[in-house]
Amino acid sequence: MSKSVMIAALSAGGGAALTAAMYSLRSTEPKKPDTQVATPAPSLAPTPPGPSTAGLPPAQVFPSTPAAAPITPSAVSAPVNPAGLFEYGFPGPISDIASRSALISSYDRRLRNPQWVVEHITPASLAMRDGDRKNSNFAEDPAVPAKFRALLKDYFRSGYDRGHQVPAADAKWSQAAMDETFFLTNMCPQVGEGFNRDYWAHFEDFCRRLTVTYPSVRIVTGPLYLPRKDPVDNKWYVKYEMIGSPPSVAVPTHFYKVIFAEDGRAGGSVALGAFVLPNAPISNDKPITDFEVPVEAVERASGLEFATKLPPQRRKRLCADTTCALVIRDYADKQKAFAKGDRRSVSPPRS
Repeated sequence: MSKSVMIAALSAGGGAALTAAMYSLRSTEPKKPDTQVATPAPSLAPTPPGPSTAGLPPAQVFPSTPAAAPITPSAVSAPVNPAGLFEYGFPGPISDIASRSALISSYDRRLRNPQWVVEHITPASLAMRDGDRKNSNFAEDPAVPAKFRALLKDYFRSGYDRGHQVPAADAKWSQAAMDETFFLTNMCPQVGEGFNRDYWAHFEDFCRRLTVTYPSVRIVTGPLYLPRKDPVDNKWYVKYEMIGSPPSVAVPTHFYKVIFAEDGRAGGSVALGAFVLPNAPISNDKPITDFEVPVEAVERASGLEFATKLPPQRRKRLCADTTCALVIRDYADKQKAFAKGDRRSVSPPRS
């Protein structure tokens, strides 16, 4: 990528596109073929548990989450046994996986934010109107151990909205499904004015409008904590605010969405789109394409993998397959009505 393109990415994305571009520039060293295949020694250590699915009925355990790989000791005889510690419990990390009607989420206990939240929308699901946001309430998630939960009081007067990752408007097909989008495991601290109540809301609307073209749209949404270069020492640092008392909930620097727009045919094409937006006010006249990044950039920044089982011949680029543009709607009246309460700590009602 040329220097001029890098500068354009910085001006367009407020740091988000530049960081993503930085990740995309890193080449991966080719793997050298193994000259000798070693036979692994029999595992003497207990296998650590996989992600927590406590509280979920067996049929709803997330099917694609593999258990943690067994820890195999070296074939060399050693006078110590580190795996003996596991007799007292496995330290982790453990991701709390919740499988609910309208979403599946993976929760990060350390940062008190989701790592990712998956949803599926269709023309039929968006046409149903059995849920009303006025009947839903924000709630702490009882499926997460109490000492690791994000709490309602953590957001109170924090200056940040409780920002849905899967929006309530995507679950209007059922009141129960909509209620589940209000668990704090589906929330991150988001800047309110100019972002959660504005540009981010328009971006969520863009995702819903994709169902006009595509009969099935799947979306992964989550937070990022990206580095910024310090202008004084010219070094890169990851810096983010913590809210709560004691401070325990991290404020993401950015958010991503990876969109899978399916053509509806078995083995058909899938239009992929990845976007990274800064957690900051964004002008409504900025094109959403300014925040488009390669899927690999989100993978490198998040430590996650997307579409590893999707063959290249089935892939299309979303913004080449359809028009990626926001439709700006006026949420001002709803915001003013909602602002009679504590506007800084909650999200306003959105369609």
